Amino acid sequence: MIAKTRSKKIEMIHYQYSDNEHDVIAGIGLVNLRWHNLTTVESIPIDYRIYDKDSDGKTKNTHFSEMLALAKKRGIIPKAVVMDAWYSSLDNLKSIRSHGWVWVTTLRKNRIVNHNKQLNKLDISEEGTPIHLRGYGWVTVFKFTAKNGRIDYRVTNKDNPTRQYVKSIMDARWSVEVYHRKVKQNCGIERCQARTSRAQRNHIFLAISAWFEQHKRRII
Repeated sequence: MIAKTRSKKIEMIHYQYSDNEHDVIAGIGLVNLRWHNLTTVESIPIDYRIYDKDSDGKTKNTHFSEMLALAKKRGIIPKAVVMDAWYSSLDNLKSIRSHGWVWVTTLRKNRIVNHNKQLNKLDISEEGTPIHLRGYGWVTVFKFTAKNGRIDYRVTNKDNPTRQYVKSIMDARWSVEVYHRKVKQNCGIERCQARTSRAQRNHIFLAISAWFEQHKRRII
């Protein structure tokens, strides 16, 4: 979310939920696709889409599927596609499966599994429990409890996954949050005050380009 809480006349602004603010705020939605190398721990953006349903009629899930399809066309072969619960719809999971890829995500506690049970009502083994995800098929769920008591249900379609595998993949997802913070704080992606969508789009592109320039200087 590119926050625009003090602006009422900028094009492309919609009220959306912000993970940073933990509330619905005015802003521009940015859907990012990143590549993360588990060995070198390097992570770079490889695609993005601006969510503006008024101009293109596309949902965030549509952008998600289109970016994955383009990544496939470009020859990208990930070991796993990881996303948070916002993108764990059946259509998205099926889209990833259609590319022959493994996915790892977090499901909400009230997700219906095993035909008629909520996910949080199941007894889940430490090493994972096979469940039938309604409308999709068999997957494996792991239950992770944080120090503050928060419970996450992490699920994957990988055959015979281990708890450590799921943890390492989900931990890598945090790199996108680090990227969001840097592109905001260091590259000023939220600071454009122009009102037109074209000016906003240009500014977003240049902010991401600035991130790449900083990244190149860091690794050289």
